[in-house]
Amino acid sequence: MTHPVIHIEGLSKAYHTSAGEFPALKEVNLTIQTGEYVAIMGHSGSGKSTFMNILGCLDAPSAGRYELNGRSVASLNRDELALLRNRTIGFVFQGFNLLQRMSLIDNVALPLIYAGVAHEERTRRARELLVKVGLEDKADSLPNRISGGQQQRVAIARALINRPSLLLADEPTGNLDSHTSFEIMALFDSLNTEGITIVLVTHESDIAQHAHRQVRFHDGSIVSDQATAEVTA
Repeated sequence: MTHPVIHIEGLSKAYHTSAGEFPALKEVNLTIQTGEYVAIMGHSGSGKSTFMNILGCLDAPSAGRYELNGRSVASLNRDELALLRNRTIGFVFQGFNLLQRMSLIDNVALPLIYAGVAHEERTRRARELLVKVGLEDKADSLPNRISGGQQQRVAIARALINRPSLLLADEPTGNLDSHTSFEIMALFDSLNTEGITIVLVTHESDIAQHAHRQVRFHDGSIVSDQATAEVTA
């Protein structure tokens, strides 16, 4: 039996503040199948970033159930969660999060150190991914010697190094100009064609149109879940 990559039921998240309890997510239900390409949308404060953190096992819900590849995330201990994040999920952030004193190839290979992969294998796989994102000639450069778009390509290569089944991208084009954003989204399109499940947080409608499905949040709840063809029709 094939499980969905993501299956969520009654997911809620509340934060305790000086003004009282703040409900960031309210009874969210969502299923994402293997190979889907989903855009998570909504204004600031809508709950989409909180939702993304829970998807990435960076935060825990207050209530509800989250299954990742058929496993209940709540049943995992800290070490199991860390292993799941490292092997199953690839993360791409708006700010790139590259280590400035490390070469591009070492940045890409970094997750493999935590996975205990030998140096020669780390280097080989990192170089293959730099070829994939078109930066093989920059392997020994430092991040501050390349453009923002190139840094995001390196970040995507790093996210792919452990061959994840799920790629989570949080505003990946937020710091890029329109031309570079188009190039980065073309790379995501290609990755999804290869079978990687992608969940993308964005507030930009033109970026969301690259996804096949758009899920919109408002005040902590999902208010629409439509195929992109229906949204743009």
